[in-house]
Amino acid sequence: MTHYPRGPIVIAAGGTGGHLFPGQALAQELRRRGRRIVLMTDERVQRFDRLFPEADIYAVPSATPSGKGLTGLLRAAPSILAGIARSFAILQRVKPAALIGFGGYPTLPPVVAAILRGVPTCVHEQNAVLGRVNRLVGPHVEAIASTFDKPKFLKARDAGKLVLTGNPVRDAVIAWAGAPYDAPQPGGDIRLLVFGGSQGARVMSDVVPVALSRLPEGMRRRLRVVQQARPEDIERVGRIYREAGIGAELNSFFDDMPERIAACHLVVGRSGASTVSELAVIGRPSLLVPLPHSLDNDQKANAEKLAGAGAGWMIEQKDFTEDAFAQRIEQLFADPSRLEAAAAAAKSQGQPDAVRDLADLVEALGRGEYRALRSRTRKEDGRNGDGSKLEFAIGGA
Repeated sequence: MTHYPRGPIVIAAGGTGGHLFPGQALAQELRRRGRRIVLMTDERVQRFDRLFPEADIYAVPSATPSGKGLTGLLRAAPSILAGIARSFAILQRVKPAALIGFGGYPTLPPVVAAILRGVPTCVHEQNAVLGRVNRLVGPHVEAIASTFDKPKFLKARDAGKLVLTGNPVRDAVIAWAGAPYDAPQPGGDIRLLVFGGSQGARVMSDVVPVALSRLPEGMRRRLRVVQQARPEDIERVGRIYREAGIGAELNSFFDDMPERIAACHLVVGRSGASTVSELAVIGRPSLLVPLPHSLDNDQKANAEKLAGAGAGWMIEQKDFTEDAFAQRIEQLFADPSRLEAAAAAAKSQGQPDAVRDLADLVEALGRGEYRALRSRTRKEDGRNGDGSKLEFAIGGA
């Protein structure tokens, strides 16, 4: 394929916020650099097209294999093959400089089509566990950008492609990165933010209100809860809070979540990659309940990384009971110094420059400079190079 260094950058991202938000952050940075953006995703993009207001958006057929067996793969194959064919035609039309995939099965057709057409291609891994699609295409892409320096399941043959960029966060998150942490004061308000994904997690609605209603009355009166809940749960959750005398603001979606994170004393939520990255950049303590059925336990690995740094606490869902959660909340807010220490530790884990570093990598790919860089690194080292060396060289390009 003819190389088009000034062509658009294609972002391939699944239709969930966890994959789209890093793609949105990258698109914002590349637009500031004057680059055109093409987004390729699945049909769910209709709910998220406002995140990419200046991009050309294409919906591409795809499917996630159901189960681990051959039967599930065979069921998904027709949609995946149709997606590859459509992606191939789209790439021929838009003539991209480079393509980056953000993981998930909706990105498989565009990434495979780009590889087949010879488009400079990389993938980004947000989690501490290398996703299945990124593992599958890893041997065939030019670079694997990563949030973590040693993602689980990264094969030795692909280790030389790893570039440590961090997980890019949106402009709205960067805007609150400098907000100082305001620890709870004796007798003052206690601000708690509770969420569990774009539609709220059922377990949060089941456990959190009942647990908080069991706290001592003095602490209940101080609580100011902001909670994201599913529409069908809002009335039930609101009733529990009212009967317990707890001030609460409930909604099925908050479009100002970064500001809400910055304003709270403690976040209670899942541990998807975007959530963990945003908590670290803004610098807020968290109590994380990993999704128990996530592929390869990636959410648990994310939570363990943050908890291991002293930036928060992890409770597995099987242990996330009303009594256990109430006890933990009472302990934390009885000792605000623990929250302050966790906020500082979270801030130390933040990677606010991730979007810049990832944009540098993608543009180097599009200019054809990354291939030469890798080749030069291999010759100098007599091996595949390492992520940190590549990161330094690209950052200075």
